[in-house]
Amino acid sequence: MERKMEENTDRAIKTENEAGGEESLGGNVNKLTITPPAYTGPLRKGHLIFDACFESGNLGRVDYIGDFEFDLFIRPDTCNPRFRVWFNFTVENVRETQRVIFNIVNFSKTKSLYREGMSPVVKSTSRPKWQRLPPKNVYYYRCPDHRRNYVMSFAFCFDREDDVYQFAYCYPYTYTRLQHYLASLERRNLPYLKRELLGLSVQQRRLDLLTITNSENVRSEKEKKLVFLTARVHPGESPASFVCQGVIDFLVSHHPVAQVLRDHVIFKIVPMLNPDGVYLGNYRCSLMGFDLNRHWQDPSPWAHPTLHAVKQLIVQMSQDPSVSLEFYIDVHSHSTMLNGFMYGNVFEDEERVHRQAVFPRLLCQNAPDFSFSNTSFNRDKVKAGTGRRFLGGLLDDTSYCYTLEVSFYGYMTSVGTAAVPYSEEIYMKLGKNVARTFLDYYKLNNLTKDYGPALMHCAEGISQVGKSKTVSSTCPVRESGDRKKEKDQIFSH
Repeated sequence: MERKMEENTDRAIKTENEAGGEESLGGNVNKLTITPPAYTGPLRKGHLIFDACFESGNLGRVDYIGDFEFDLFIRPDTCNPRFRVWFNFTVENVRETQRVIFNIVNFSKTKSLYREGMSPVVKSTSRPKWQRLPPKNVYYYRCPDHRRNYVMSFAFCFDREDDVYQFAYCYPYTYTRLQHYLASLERRNLPYLKRELLGLSVQQRRLDLLTITNSENVRSEKEKKLVFLTARVHPGESPASFVCQGVIDFLVSHHPVAQVLRDHVIFKIVPMLNPDGVYLGNYRCSLMGFDLNRHWQDPSPWAHPTLHAVKQLIVQMSQDPSVSLEFYIDVHSHSTMLNGFMYGNVFEDEERVHRQAVFPRLLCQNAPDFSFSNTSFNRDKVKAGTGRRFLGGLLDDTSYCYTLEVSFYGYMTSVGTAAVPYSEEIYMKLGKNVARTFLDYYKLNNLTKDYGPALMHCAEGISQVGKSKTVSSTCPVRESGDRKKEKDQIFSH
């Protein structure tokens, strides 16, 4: 993901072995019972049992601090100790009205949206819908007990003894959930949807490719416009999957805008580029510890098989004279910024720079949570191996490559000064708005009578400083009637 290595990452890497015993974190806790020191009696209610041995789970260690306080250690990504952000674990054998403080003590990043009001998500067996904890119960601070590393602490009160509670960094979206979703799409036998097995991961999980378009569009001898979208190259960035599903749901729907888009554009979507990392509960890396979004230049067919397969397909399509590969969009989630926004590439041709800004401008008008002011173009050397940078140099000047970022936490509106937290549904609505924006980009509005008024132009400009070009915007980020905060807390705290 773009702009994620903070200025103090080097310091964090140097001290990672000091930050809480990562060298002892070889795997996830498995039904680990925590009792007071020297206790030898029978298991009692309130002796918490922690578990992360399930799909996308992550919790490497639990230390008993007191009857009401526990230090929790994130398990680093497999084969790579640098990344410790994602957590996902369950707690059971609780006592009704039992109050606890959980301290996540070994984050690999210092800058965090926890400073802005972000909070973990929670659900339980009797209340299966994820919701965010109240921000007032979450604290992010430097802790003298942990070599002044940053710690996120949250207070919680268990209210039902028979429930199993699950806590996570953000709403999980697992590999199995994706497989069930894709299978349900296949069962609908939609004539404009094709699911293919593009390849297999190192651990033999599916790399799925969806093609969404009118079948007559594929057979046409006219040059075909093609949009390619990928997600979850970084496995812990689960909001990317909700955005991606929002794109898919809209494109396969009966909405008149979707019908027009299928008649004129071919959409190819890889919903999960790193299925092993997602399944294992990694934050950034694959099974073998590789950040796949740094290996686009020369992916290995055995070490990076999913990336290798996607790159081969894109290169093949770029050389097909009957296809105009016009967009590549890689969907990510951002751990330190609010809203949705985009990164693009830097071009010497000013006209191409302005053309590249058109799509995010239109998206700004369609999506209340998308920030054009955060959209920027760059050519950082450390990003040379990313999909956006590599494909931006490979494809011709009619193609545009973007990284679409969405906050792990929330977005700002034109009313109020506090961020509105994202929900699974709002993430999906951003995906829907991304898909709708292609109608405006290709000027197909007149082909659907049900589409709303023409979009207004933003009074926006592009400033260029050195090698970096930043899009500034007066386009308002506004609140929609769809975007409402969760009003009721179903858990007691």
